[in-house]
Amino acid sequence: MKNLKKQRRIQVIIVAAVALVVATGLIGYAMRDGINFFRAPSQIAEAPPEASEVFRIGGLVEEGTLVRGQGEVVRFSVTDGGASIPVTYTGVLPDLFEENQGMIGTGSYVNGVFEATEILAKHDETYMPKEVVDALKEQGVYQEPES
Repeated sequence: MKNLKKQRRIQVIIVAAVALVVATGLIGYAMRDGINFFRAPSQIAEAPPEASEVFRIGGLVEEGTLVRGQGEVVRFSVTDGGASIPVTYTGVLPDLFEENQGMIGTGSYVNGVFEATEILAKHDETYMPKEVVDALKEQGVYQEPES
C-alpha cells in the first residue's frame, strides 16, 4: 500500500513536468512572431540580418536626411553615432517625429535599407527608449538631458 502511494506520487510529478514542458513549448511557438529584437545601427552595419527577419532599430534621426516622397513614402537615416542606416516608411509619421530626435522602428533590412512597418517617436522632450540610450552610450555620443 505504501509503495503504491509513492508510485502514484512519482507518476503525478512526471505528468506535471511533461505538461509544463509542453505548455512552455506552445507559448514559445505562439510568440515566435511577436518577439522583435532590438538592434542599433552599428550592430546592423557590422552583421546585417536576413531580409526575412523582423526586428526593431533605434537611434537618432540623422539631420538633413528626412525626405518626404510622393504620397506617404518617407525616407530618412537613423544613426547611433557609429553608423547610419537608411530607412523607408510608408504611412503617416507620429506628430513628434523630427530630425535629431530619438525613434524606434519595426521592420526588416532589405538590400541595405531598413523597410519600416511601424515608427515610434519620443513623447516628450526628455524621453528616449532605453535601448536607444544604451546604444548611444556605447558609441559615446549620448548626452544627459538638462533638468
